[in-house]
Amino acid sequence: MRHQELLEHLQTYLTENRVAKFKTVMSQRTKHFTVATEDVYQLHNTSAVIRSCDVFGIQELSIVEEQNSKRIDREIAMGAQKWVDLNRFHSVKSCISNLKAQGYQIVATTPHKNDCNLQDFDITKKSCFFFGRETEGLSDEVLNNADCFLKIPMVGFTESLNISVSAAIILQHVTSKLKQSNINWQLSPSEKLEKQLDWCKKTIKSYDEIVARFYNTNN
Repeated sequence: MRHQELLEHLQTYLTENRVAKFKTVMSQRTKHFTVATEDVYQLHNTSAVIRSCDVFGIQELSIVEEQNSKRIDREIAMGAQKWVDLNRFHSVKSCISNLKAQGYQIVATTPHKNDCNLQDFDITKKSCFFFGRETEGLSDEVLNNADCFLKIPMVGFTESLNISVSAAIILQHVTSKLKQSNINWQLSPSEKLEKQLDWCKKTIKSYDEIVARFYNTNN
């Protein structure tokens, strides 16, 4: 209850439009699907995937940096890293273990496996979509631990798409189907409250001082 009161207090420091925007965006957020990128070399690709996650309502993104460790390109991400939770891992093995512990199936996105075409993908299962390195693709560790292989149907001479394009296509498709289903895909009330407080923290200047005054006044 105290956290709800704090949120209501913090919202008085925001414009009505910002409060309304937070509520609208939060209502479309999901953890039913999540995304992981593995050792993506080109910084703008990871940043573009973050933007796609934000645009299509994916709340969490796992970034594996076993070989390539780089800062997120703020200009390309265009602030999306403020709204999407980034979980960073130094090994793909630990990333997969963490995801499976949360009940996610591992979906390897690759044009070279014929397990499932995008239009036939089963949206009922909690899923993490893995996207691999620009030239080598996904590692054997991901492929060997994958519960499903997913590919985008292509009819041209090109055999693969840029990972940020692939991510956008897949996320647009699966989230559209998800939101037309009867699946309970939204964040829980406690998750929504936690994220709105987090977004307030990233938006309001002097956030720490305001929170300290709130608790001192309401003790």
